[in-house]
Amino acid sequence: MSVSSITDTRQYLTFQLDNEVFALDVSHVREILEFTRVTKVPKTPEHMRGVINLRGSVIPVLDMRLRFGLSQSEKTVDTCIVVVEVSLEGESIVIGALVDSVQEVIELEPEQIEAAPKIGTGLSMDFIKGMGKKGDSFIIILDIDRILLSEELAVTRGIEGEEETSEAVNE
Repeated sequence: MSVSSITDTRQYLTFQLDNEVFALDVSHVREILEFTRVTKVPKTPEHMRGVINLRGSVIPVLDMRLRFGLSQSEKTVDTCIVVVEVSLEGESIVIGALVDSVQEVIELEPEQIEAAPKIGTGLSMDFIKGMGKKGDSFIIILDIDRILLSEELAVTRGIEGEEETSEAVNE
């Protein structure tokens, strides 16, 4: 979805990574959890921290700091997991996004959102939906469906498939 397709006021959940503020369209957010134990899954990318048990469902957890090339998240009292629903090839997948802290839900008018900056030809900024303006600050609005690459979602599907297989074995 491009900035030009945003024609109405939308609500965004803002969160912090390092010293930057990011936002996700609230329509993708299912819930916000306190940081909990994450079980590492072998042979997954470094930014795929592992999985959590959410009311009997296995939810993959992505460290957003590592995904964006920052240092690994350190657990603090504010660290939390934002559970989001992403879409890939028409299929809905639930993942957890580990963030430093959640701030607030804000409303942005279409005129408060600018296109993502073009930073050379070698860098892909497809995962940035736009730059929200709030006062003198910018908020990086993410396109959650594009944060993960297809092969990473294949890993996520594999984790979910293992859960279904183990459930079938246990029945």
